[in-house]
This record gives sequence, structure tokens and C-alpha cells, in this order.
Amino acid sequence: MVNFFYETPVSLRQREQLKSFILTIFKKEKKKVSGINYIFCTDKRVLEINRQFLQHDYYTDIITFELSVPGTPVEAEVYISVDRVKDNARQVGAPYYKELHRIIFHGVLHLCGYKDKTAAQEQEMRRREDYYLNLYFN
Repeated sequence: MVNFFYETPVSLRQREQLKSFILTIFKKEKKKVSGINYIFCTDKRVLEINRQFLQHDYYTDIITFELSVPGTPVEAEVYISVDRVKDNARQVGAPYYKELHRIIFHGVLHLCGYKDKTAAQEQEMRRREDYYLNLYFN
């Protein structure tokens, strides 16, 4: 089950279709999912979470918490800074809606085991994001 919660307004169309597609990504990546909650919030909120739980003192677009025990279906909370997504879209010259979907899919990919700490991992993550963006929008 996929749920969306809004601490700040988000322009997100075709929500049911998007929820279904998120489950499709898990299926294609051969991961079972129990539940995932997306919480759309502000930079301020994500910074608070980053400081409190990760001891990081910087803004980020997404924080993903896997709550499930290894070997069980994925259960998670994903916090997305709408402020950061808008800023990222401006910086890379992408439409806001596309950058928002990229970040949503990015969270799923983390939950499927993809990392982005090294250049090679980041390249693979971007490749998978692009794959799912193209699949979703085409």
C-alpha cells in the first residue's frame, strides 16, 4: 500500500496511477512491499529530520527510512522536501513535475537496495531513475 501525506501543498496529478506505478517498480525490482508512506514537506522539516535522526546539518531533497526487518516486505517512510525539488528542477532545467517523480522513484530505488554514495552507484541510480521516468511518462 502506498500513501501520500501533505505537510505542505504539492501539485501531484494522477495520484492513484502513480501509487500503482510505485508498486510496479517494486515488482520489477523483485521486492515485496507492505507499505510506504510519502510525506511531502518543507526544507525546514527535512532539515529537522536530518539533524535529529541522521546527525546531518544540511538540506536534502529526500530522506528514506526503511522500517521493516531484513527479509520481510518493505515498510518505509519517505520524506520529500518540496522546496528542494523545486530548486533542483530550476537548477537542472527540468520541469517540476518530472523532478518530483524522479525523487519519488529515487526513494523506491533506495528501498530496493540501490545506493548513491559513490560515482558508480550514483550513475546506476540515475540510469534506473531515467528508466522508470521514461516508462511512466511514455
